[in-house]
Amino acid sequence: MSPSIAIIGASGYLGRALSTALLARGHAVRAIVRHGSAARAAAGVEVHEVDVFDAAQLSAALRAGDTLVHLIGTPNPNPRKAAEFERVDLASVHVATVAAARAGVAHFLYVSVAQPAPVMQVYVETRRSAEAAIVAAGLTATFVRPWYVLGPRHRWPYLLLPFYALASLLPATRGTARRLGLVTLAQMTRALVAAVERPPEPESTRVIDVPEIRAS
Repeated sequence: MSPSIAIIGASGYLGRALSTALLARGHAVRAIVRHGSAARAAAGVEVHEVDVFDAAQLSAALRAGDTLVHLIGTPNPNPRKAAEFERVDLASVHVATVAAARAGVAHFLYVSVAQPAPVMQVYVETRRSAEAAIVAAGLTATFVRPWYVLGPRHRWPYLLLPFYALASLLPATRGTARRLGLVTLAQMTRALVAAVERPPEPESTRVIDVPEIRAS
């Protein structure tokens, strides 16, 4: 039986792409979005507008046995947004873990970030803390760890490809270049679909990093 899938943050560019891909594969998708964002969800999903920072409202939009995909995050993260990482990224995960446990969610799929990293350390630490909160809640979980997802209006890192190519050739930087490599929206979508359709063993945690995202 196909899992029932709820996506928090389904109105974003990754959420819409994932919703469309899952629908095309015959899955039922519930888009959980903030009030006023329903029109931005993909066509064909069941939309629930809730306060995603209210555990009771969020829990009411979930069902026992759900696969819950968490995509909420600060747009265009940079070091100046440290307060938003705590207020939005981390706080939303704390609420979602409470709601997921209360509703009996079967699989918590969290889009985290590649780690360790020599830059964006506050952002990386926030995502690491979010992963720890999910594990502490005892939830079966998958952590997908891209560094940067290339897609609509997210293409400027293509300028860095020559530097990535050079770093991949040097033994001292090869591992970092692979771990922090760029992935496309299509690759991320395929990796998330695969993670939804092939969940980890109950009460276990799985990590999908950049090389595996690219191979999806």
